[in-house]
Amino acid sequence: MKISVITVCYNAERTIRAAMDSVFAQRGVEVEYIVVDGGSKDGTVGIVREQAQLADSGWRIAVGGEQRDRGVVEFKWISEPDEGMYDAINKGIKMATGDVVGILNADDMLEFPGTLKHIADMFTDGIDVVYADVRFVKADLVTTVRYYGAAKWRPYMHNWGYMPPHPSVYIRRERLLQLGGYKLGYQISADFELMVRYLCRQRLKAAYLPESVVKMRMGGKSTCGWRANLKLNLENVRANRENGYFCCLAMMAPKYLFKIWEFVLPRLR
Repeated sequence: MKISVITVCYNAERTIRAAMDSVFAQRGVEVEYIVVDGGSKDGTVGIVREQAQLADSGWRIAVGGEQRDRGVVEFKWISEPDEGMYDAINKGIKMATGDVVGILNADDMLEFPGTLKHIADMFTDGIDVVYADVRFVKADLVTTVRYYGAAKWRPYMHNWGYMPPHPSVYIRRERLLQLGGYKLGYQISADFELMVRYLCRQRLKAAYLPESVVKMRMGGKSTCGWRANLKLNLENVRANRENGYFCCLAMMAPKYLFKIWEFVLPRLR
């Protein structure tokens, strides 16, 4: 099985190298890595170009103090203006040739070198989607602040704005081509809409991997203040309605009980 990992970025020079290194460190599975840059004005393009040159030269990466050959079979990248994050992701999907496609944000990292192998192993016959857990970490990139688990998620929970963590979701490419990618009319919740469309409306068969597959820095477009949260919830309501499900803004409130628990859980471990 070949997995295509897509990273979209814009002015991400502070974090893009760590994200890329976490993909290059993967072992045990064929990986195609695609970086779609939106025409960054900082040093992002220079870093990506440098990584591309090193990949072509067979550069070895240091993982945990040990020098290892890169596991990435193929690396592709483009840098050009786009219509936003979801347009960039759709560009990456069109470039992808893998059996399965996943998204790694520019400020996130795959959890460990065997992560993609574990995900690939979950794609048995009939499985179209694999989802797992993610964790939010402090600046040290080790200490867990919030653990976003998906073990209790069920399809009916989309009505209340709850979905598996998007960075943990991997989908068969043929399904993405068949059912369409991310809708560009959303600013924040196109990933939620896609999950409702795929997992609920189309009832694609999904499997849960009980481990964290991504570590994420705190912050993000959907959590930057109350205005962003309001926008997120309004778009979640819209996503449900567009897919034929009753939903209203008040139904978004209960999910914050889950979020409180996600902050408490790391302190109990």
